[in-house]
Amino acid sequence: MTKDSLLHADRLFPALPAARDIARALYARVADFPIISPHGHTDPAWFADNKNFSNPAELLIVPDHYLLRMLYSQGVSLSDLGVRAKDGTPAEKDPRKIWATFAKYYYLFAGTPTKMWMDHVFYDVFGATQAFGPDTADNIYDLIDGQIKSDGFKPRALLDRFNIDLIATTEGALNDLRHHAALDGTTYAKRVITTFRPDDCIDADKPEFAGNLEKLGGLTGFNTSDWDGYLNAMRARREFFRKTGRATASDHGHPTARTADLDKGACQKLLDLCLSGKAAPDETDLFRAQMLTEMAGMSIEDGMTLQIHPGSYRNHNDPLFAKYGADKGADIPMRVNYTQSLQPLLSKYGNDPKLKVILFTLDESNYARELAPLAGHYPCLKLGPPWWFHDSPQAMLRFRDQVTETAGFYNTAGFNDDTRAFLSIPARHDVARRMDCHFLSLLVTEHKISMAEAETIIIDLTYNLANEAYSLDLEAKTA
Repeated sequence: MTKDSLLHADRLFPALPAARDIARALYARVADFPIISPHGHTDPAWFADNKNFSNPAELLIVPDHYLLRMLYSQGVSLSDLGVRAKDGTPAEKDPRKIWATFAKYYYLFAGTPTKMWMDHVFYDVFGATQAFGPDTADNIYDLIDGQIKSDGFKPRALLDRFNIDLIATTEGALNDLRHHAALDGTTYAKRVITTFRPDDCIDADKPEFAGNLEKLGGLTGFNTSDWDGYLNAMRARREFFRKTGRATASDHGHPTARTADLDKGACQKLLDLCLSGKAAPDETDLFRAQMLTEMAGMSIEDGMTLQIHPGSYRNHNDPLFAKYGADKGADIPMRVNYTQSLQPLLSKYGNDPKLKVILFTLDESNYARELAPLAGHYPCLKLGPPWWFHDSPQAMLRFRDQVTETAGFYNTAGFNDDTRAFLSIPARHDVARRMDCHFLSLLVTEHKISMAEAETIIIDLTYNLANEAYSLDLEAKTA
């Protein structure tokens, strides 16, 4: 079989010939554009150490919670997929057996974005010429295993092959950023940057919160049991991330989008309560709310873009979390309120031209009702692309359909793949480009915009909007 028969050239384009022709023409303009991956969860050690990946199963299956959750839903044990349990339960160590289990159940992913990404990896990245399944699993394993042992599949070589201009990892506030520091003096120093994720020192629901603040004080020299000292310690870590990891953004994965604007005395009392371990859930949520507002103020000071990723009920499956830990596919979306929740922050800082905030959601019902009107008014707000459960072709169309009439295209932030799966990055960006071409082609055929406008917009959606939203200072792309 050929690549064209396994990955159709017109995939995701409209079925109507007139719209499909326009989508093809628009896609041709941006298909080979460089990738900006401004927020994700790839391991910075990959790029610092530049070692070959171990085997196909460890690379593509064991760390991918998208794969794990679907297989677990059909009764496949995580241990059979090579996931190591905290209680010592034996996990499958033979990568070929893990691979065979995955191939046996690959049919479960039909119609999902996960299958689109995996097919792209199989047939485009590795050049497989057989459709993946139980009968071809060994052949494709051998093909991949041979390639990932070559110099061309070391992480830095793949950055070049995938034409990635910049990739951002994400690290907690206490991280020493040694892998980013190790890139200094290389040509990759400005291409692999970090993102400041201070949830470890903001979320007082975490059992280790008090200990983390003690470590934060040790790293910065500030008294983190004092409100002013705590804020100054956060400022110091932000500066460290900017200098050592070249960070241009922070990221906040709070359960809600709640913000607050308390006076200093109330903040100190709340900090004391959280450090005591006696804070009630509403009090820890209020603490996170106050810290989102504080982080917005710090963003104005240092220029870092503020990302808010709310609405995930983390580790919903308690027994699974107890046995295997986090990021095993058991996070579930929740409803989120933005209009009331963000008002304290926006009332205080929302009109400051130096502030940049990117909002994400797992609650699609918010797009037209709250998010588009908010971004269509406040200069500081941009809407992040469909995220996580909604990083899919149809969800991308729903996003554009619901936000464009109120917020337009230029109050959105381009595409953000937000992935741990390094080899899927080209596939994810390709899907996003195709779906934006799909949406624009419909507007052109309906005479809502001209072809010339669509040609400019697709270039901005593909590259320039992310470059600007994350203050990356890359050279803008033109037609």
